[in-house]
Amino acid sequence: MSTRTFSDHPASSSPAPVPFGSIYRSVLLASLFIAFFLLLGELPPRARAQVAPSAFRQTKSFWIGAEYSNFNASFPYQSNQRLSGIGAFADFNFNGHIGIEADARFLHFGNFYGETESSYLAGPRYMFFQWRRLQPYAKGMVGLGKIHYPFQIGDASYFAAAPGAGLNCRLNHRLTVRAEYEYQLWLNSPGFTNQPNHQLDPNGFQVGVAYRPFR
Repeated sequence: MSTRTFSDHPASSSPAPVPFGSIYRSVLLASLFIAFFLLLGELPPRARAQVAPSAFRQTKSFWIGAEYSNFNASFPYQSNQRLSGIGAFADFNFNGHIGIEADARFLHFGNFYGETESSYLAGPRYMFFQWRRLQPYAKGMVGLGKIHYPFQIGDASYFAAAPGAGLNCRLNHRLTVRAEYEYQLWLNSPGFTNQPNHQLDPNGFQVGVAYRPFR
């Protein structure tokens, strides 16, 4: 644990507003992710993996799920403080490769003097080749990251971009378990006036289970 104190961040301090340039860079990053996934979807079949079995060879499908997360909180700076919590997500797949995802995550356990984090993200997801019951995927999410700072420093919200990658394991037609790693970039954070900006980059692993309510 770092010996850095928080006297430099009084409770009355408030994060500065996110500048237009930061939002522009985040939108650009999300657009690049979308373009990358769409390009993969247009590759000829030989450039992709073998045809998936019937469990993966699907048209449209909708999944809902729950997950457990354990993240490096990224605050205090260089402290290696970790937070854990639960979340919920929903996936809509247009076919066996391209889909979109939305998730909400609440990291409220193992907190440091009351520190908590949460995020609300959405974005495209691309599912790669299949091997037996396993299928890796990558995703690019954007949305909102929120933190309740320790020592009553205050609360703040930031525009977040979050690339991630994971692995699905299909149990049957309706159930899938997954494990993934996600790296979040909270733009213009922490953003305290007259203080150095060490950007918050919460990142970590999560495991979850998804259920397909409709055939």
